[in-house]
Amino acid sequence: MERGIFITGTGTDVGKTYVTALLVKKLKELGISVGYYKGAISGADCIASSDAGYVKKVAGLEQDENTLVSYLYQNAVSPHLAAKLEGNPVELKKVKEDFQKVSKQYEFVVMEGSGGIVCPIRYDETEHIFLEDFIKTLNLHTLLIADAGLGTINAVVLTVQYLRQKGIGIQGIFINRYTGNPMEEDNVKMIEELTGIPILALISTNANELLLKEGAIQKILQDN
Repeated sequence: MERGIFITGTGTDVGKTYVTALLVKKLKELGISVGYYKGAISGADCIASSDAGYVKKVAGLEQDENTLVSYLYQNAVSPHLAAKLEGNPVELKKVKEDFQKVSKQYEFVVMEGSGGIVCPIRYDETEHIFLEDFIKTLNLHTLLIADAGLGTINAVVLTVQYLRQKGIGIQGIFINRYTGNPMEEDNVKMIEELTGIPILALISTNANELLLKEGAIQKILQDN
């Protein structure tokens, strides 16, 4: 198993990149040699203005920006469609090679996914690639990012069921945009009850620091 974790979300607007940046920043502050990687990004003109550039800036990474991402598309659509519109479809071999290059430079790599877990990365007459293929190819476990609000129980449970069906391990869940109101408190309780997966962090809007529950770092870093 590679020394790293894959960040996925219950959808496209749950703050996955924001939380990823806070996590990388936290690991760096704890003295862990940490790098970042994302296989494919769409909706950006350059790396600096992309999700990868945001993580690099917030986390204070000195990592070469050219190692942050393998495929960058300008169209703000799913990577598989962006590749059709722009050419340059994703190759799993390149993703694996690029991830391993980062792994050689850092002890631990945080890899960010695109959208929710059922995100087509390449879907053409030659090959069908989904996010789960990234995870399996790199032999990673996952962290799941979810919104604290209404509908999150359904979104989390369905995502967890899908990951388990695909044989993908889940180390924990991060709840974003958490305010602590009674509905959100119940969401947290129900998610842990229905999935059996620990919630490792409750993250408020515009937080500058990731406050992790006891044992969360060990859970994130462990190999199984």
